[in-house]
Amino acid sequence: MQHHEYLQAKFPRLELRPPLFYRWSNGIRFELGIALNNEIDFPNNSYIQRCYQKAITLFQALHALADQIVIVDDVDDYGHGISIKRRLENFSPYIQKSLLFKLKHNSILLSKDGEEGMYQKHRFSLKCRTSNFAYIPLIKAICNHDFGLSPSNSNRVYFINVNKNTIFHIYDDRGCDLLATVPETIKKIYLGYNDWILDYDRTKIDKIVN
Repeated sequence: MQHHEYLQAKFPRLELRPPLFYRWSNGIRFELGIALNNEIDFPNNSYIQRCYQKAITLFQALHALADQIVIVDDVDDYGHGISIKRRLENFSPYIQKSLLFKLKHNSILLSKDGEEGMYQKHRFSLKCRTSNFAYIPLIKAICNHDFGLSPSNSNRVYFINVNKNTIFHIYDDRGCDLLATVPETIKKIYLGYNDWILDYDRTKIDKIVN
């Protein structure tokens, strides 16, 4: 089953684009980065280190090493073209090289939010197990983007857990979204990491999970 078929079956009518939390009925929005200080000692800055720690902890709490997952990587193309080399660079540092031949690609034509004109999105997906890719450096690369740290990943990356029917998306260093087909799936994470829930959406999240 391709990832779009899976999404249609398990998350019908969900558009896989941010903000995910506001596009689906069952989910949690977590806050990663809090109180950015003026230190310039990156990447040892306490702010970015907290982002790493929270994002990695939440990912590990949700994904067992044997779980089957689909990694989806979206790359926007505003008419400049995306080379094959750049496509592979999104995955090759983090995925076992023997799995790269399974990489799927399709293009989606989208309208710009609030603007005239269209643009193309390149969507790359790879089905594997959690143990098949280096998720810690990939998560750090996602968090690094806004700070100009290297390595950096500016694409939108979604982790779809086929076993648990969840979607995990770190939208930037500030926070991440966790969706599920049913609230019961994310109840344990809701209870275990309640202090990390974004207060702005806490009332809504409490109603979803409780």
